[in-house]
Amino acid sequence: MAQEWNAMNITDLAKMRLASQEIGGTKFATVKNVLDWMGAIQAQDFTMAKWAIGIRLPKSTEEGIRTAIDQGDILRTHILRPTWHFVSSDDIYWLLELTAQQIKVSFKSRNNQLGLTKSVLRKSNSVIEKALRDGIHLSREELIIELGKAKIATDENRASHLFAWAELEGLICSGATIKGKQTYALLEQRVLKKKLFLKDEALGTLAKKYLTSRCPATLHDFVWWSGLSVTNAKHALEMAGSEFIPETINSQTYWVNPSYSIPKITNENVFLLPAFDELIISYKDRSASLPTEATKKAVSSNGIFRAVVVVNGQVRGIWKRTVSKDRVIVDVELFESPDKTLSSHIEEATEQYGHYLAKKTELNIEF
Repeated sequence: MAQEWNAMNITDLAKMRLASQEIGGTKFATVKNVLDWMGAIQAQDFTMAKWAIGIRLPKSTEEGIRTAIDQGDILRTHILRPTWHFVSSDDIYWLLELTAQQIKVSFKSRNNQLGLTKSVLRKSNSVIEKALRDGIHLSREELIIELGKAKIATDENRASHLFAWAELEGLICSGATIKGKQTYALLEQRVLKKKLFLKDEALGTLAKKYLTSRCPATLHDFVWWSGLSVTNAKHALEMAGSEFIPETINSQTYWVNPSYSIPKITNENVFLLPAFDELIISYKDRSASLPTEATKKAVSSNGIFRAVVVVNGQVRGIWKRTVSKDRVIVDVELFESPDKTLSSHIEEATEQYGHYLAKKTELNIEF
C-alpha cells in the first residue's frame, strides 16, 4: 500500500478526495447520513449548502433536504470556525462544547468594537430565550424587533453577532422554514438528548470524521477545517486511532485510511459543485483540485468561493443558476474549450441539478 501512496500524483489525490467525500456517491439513504459522515458542511450560503448535501445523496431533492432541516434532523449553527455549518443533531452538543470557545475568542475584538459587553450579551440571550419559549420559531427580523423592544442595538451588524453568540452558548440553532424564511429556535427544544464526550473522545471523534470523509489530508488541512490549535489537532489525530496512518505523497505527509484505494476512473466524472463546497473549502492546500491558474476565476478577490464545474476532481470551470417558476437556467463558463464528451457530461450534471430542484433545465456553455 505504501508504494501505491508514494506513487500518487496530484490528480490521484483529487480523485481520492472526490471518492472519500462521497460526491456522486450511493451509500447514503438520508440527509442525516450525509452529515453523520461529513461531520459538518460549511453553510453560510444556505441555498448552495443544501445542494452540497444533495450532490452526496442519491436522487435527493431540495424539498427533501428542507424537510430534514425543518424536522431538526440536521441543524445550521456556528461551529468549528467563525461561520455557519450544517451538522447532525447527534453531533451538535459535543461539537459546540469542543469548538465554541475558540470562536468566541475570535469574536472578542469585534464585540468590543460594537460595545457588546458581557452584560449586553446576557441580556440579549435572555430576550431571545423568552421570545422562543414553548417551541416558538422566529425569523431574524422578528427577533430583531424583540431585541429593539429591550433597547438592545442591532445595527452595524450587531444582530449577527448577538445571534451567533446565542448559538455558541448552545441557546439557539436553526428552526423550521416559515413562509419561506429561515428561523431560529431553542436548541434544547430541537434536540432533546444531549450527546457529550470528554475532550479526548471529542477530539478523536472529530479527527476520525474529518479523515474518513476527506482523506488524504494533512495536519494543516485539519487545523484549517476544525479551527483547532496545532497542539489540539495533533492530539486529535493521535486519538483517532491506528486506522489512519501518515503517508508521504509528493513530499508532503498526508493522513490516510489504508483500507482506501485510488479510484480507477475510466470515464469523466462531472459535477456541478456548489459555492464553498467541502471538496475545496475543507483543505488549507487546495491545489489538488484547484490549481493556481484557476483560483482567480473560482475565488473572488474578497474570498468568495464560486460554484464550480469539477471533472474527475479538478475544477475546470464555474457555473451559476437562474431559477424561475418551472425552470432553472444553468450558465457554465469553462476555462478551456470542451469536447463533445465533456459537454454531454455537463448536460447530464445539469439534469441532475434540475431533478434536485424539480424543474426543467436549460444549459448554456461558454469558454
